[in-house]
Amino acid sequence: MKDLLGMMSKVKEMQARMEQMQAELDAIEVEGASGGGMVTVRMSAKGALKGVTIDPSLLKPEESEILEDLIVAAHGDARAKGERLILERTQALTAGLPIPPGLKLF
Repeated sequence: MKDLLGMMSKVKEMQARMEQMQAELDAIEVEGASGGGMVTVRMSAKGALKGVTIDPSLLKPEESEILEDLIVAAHGDARAKGERLILERTQALTAGLPIPPGLKLF
């Protein structure tokens, strides 16, 4: 019974830290780039799009397909950075807790 109470205490502590981490991740911005930096995308670590920057040389009608592809690539780059950040923070937060392998907390 003592171990169960100790584990419940750890779970409550982890829950509070997870809520704090969620708020932090919403405030942290990651940036993805493509085309050698000609297109950049800023997102929250949780995936909310915050901004797009486009080099003026790409704002030509004949460059629209290239621009579209670069925006998608920059978004993918930023999303991957955000996912890595979430994974790193989650692993640090849950270190030492008996969580089954493969269980996703986010």
